[in-house]
Amino acid sequence: MAEEGGNESLSIEQGIQKIPQIDGVTSAHTVDHDSWQQVGVLLITSFNCGWIFSFSNLIMVPLSWKWGAICLVVVGLYTAYANWLLASFQFVNGQRFIRYRDIMGFLFGKTMYRVTWAAQFLTLLLGNMGFIILGGQALKAINSEFSDSPLRLQYYIVITGAAYFIFAFFTPTMSAMKNWLAVSAVLTFTYIAVTFFVVVKDGKSKSTKRDYHISGSEVSVVFNAFGAISVIIVSNTSGLLLEIQSTLRKPAVSNMRKALYSQYTVGLLFYYGVTVLGYWAYGSNALVYLPNNFGGPKWAIIVVNGLVFLQSVVSQHMFVAPIHEALDTKYLDINKGMHENQNLKRLFLVRVLFFSGNTLVSAAFPFMGDFVNFLGSFSLIPLTFVFPSMIFLKVKGKTARIDKKAWHWFSIVFSSALAVVTTISAVRLIVEHIRTYHFFANL
Repeated sequence: MAEEGGNESLSIEQGIQKIPQIDGVTSAHTVDHDSWQQVGVLLITSFNCGWIFSFSNLIMVPLSWKWGAICLVVVGLYTAYANWLLASFQFVNGQRFIRYRDIMGFLFGKTMYRVTWAAQFLTLLLGNMGFIILGGQALKAINSEFSDSPLRLQYYIVITGAAYFIFAFFTPTMSAMKNWLAVSAVLTFTYIAVTFFVVVKDGKSKSTKRDYHISGSEVSVVFNAFGAISVIIVSNTSGLLLEIQSTLRKPAVSNMRKALYSQYTVGLLFYYGVTVLGYWAYGSNALVYLPNNFGGPKWAIIVVNGLVFLQSVVSQHMFVAPIHEALDTKYLDINKGMHENQNLKRLFLVRVLFFSGNTLVSAAFPFMGDFVNFLGSFSLIPLTFVFPSMIFLKVKGKTARIDKKAWHWFSIVFSSALAVVTTISAVRLIVEHIRTYHFFANL
């Protein structure tokens, strides 16, 4: 691996009237621009989105205290290491790679380019659908506080999809989120603080019934445990590290690692804190959306759900930005500025089509827990653990010590097996819910 190159990085978002390229790769989005502090805040707030309210149910209920604590620590360390490793490979032989699929294609050929593209985009699509469902559930929860017969969930899913579209149109890139990060941070820490207040109150209440017993048959207990592991992976990683890293100004490797330190210290403290505290308070009765467990007060339920919805409008954008980048680079005129009239029309159409499709699918399959499980198993495990070790062996295998090579081969084999088992667990859960619920179910 060579040191970081000196290629100039340009983008049409910055209004530069020439084709932006990095080592011959064109991008419609900003590169080489952001500080590590900005990206650190982006990671902290995005990983503390409303999805953290599903973790008590999806992680701790299947694992309980002992195995829950062990898996949270071990998987957290493992994902932090894997991302730290991958960050070092944005530059290979003096060439910079701003997309995950590009480095896999460069090192392993077109087949791995396509596999990485499919795995990553499936992750991002499922993640965005999960966000749309999350926003819809938050809005419905607010309505439920004022009415005994709230509107169907699908209405709120449509409202959420429309809100996400508006934000993605006026804030088209990851770097453009800079002006919203302070607002997102205030929203994030406010609803977490209110959640801590309510959960501690409920946990101390004698009327709150809870136990920490893992229920179900032996087979379901095992499969649910593997599903919980995949959710822990979701809570800690995104599968788009190189795309996030591409926005950083140089030195991109050390700056990305500084941002990762922020996520795995400050960020992890909060999303793990909510996970553990929610399970302590409600035990095996913790629901897939924790605010539905709240025993009051009414204002707290309304505030938390309202802030979760607003914060999700901002945080969802990071997790889907690589898809926007691919579409914008393909369909926008990169010889003109992003806010030029023709490009604005194309941007509007691309965003409308994307969010219309995702909103329709989310409304038809409103099972948020299933999205989180499947996302973590089928695609995130290879992207997080398998591919970085493959890259290491390809780039440094001839010079690395035998113990390091053995470790990365173990990581590839073990993670691949884990991906197979957790995917079976996720599909099993989806099949059960398809039998239980119908299309466009009003959950």
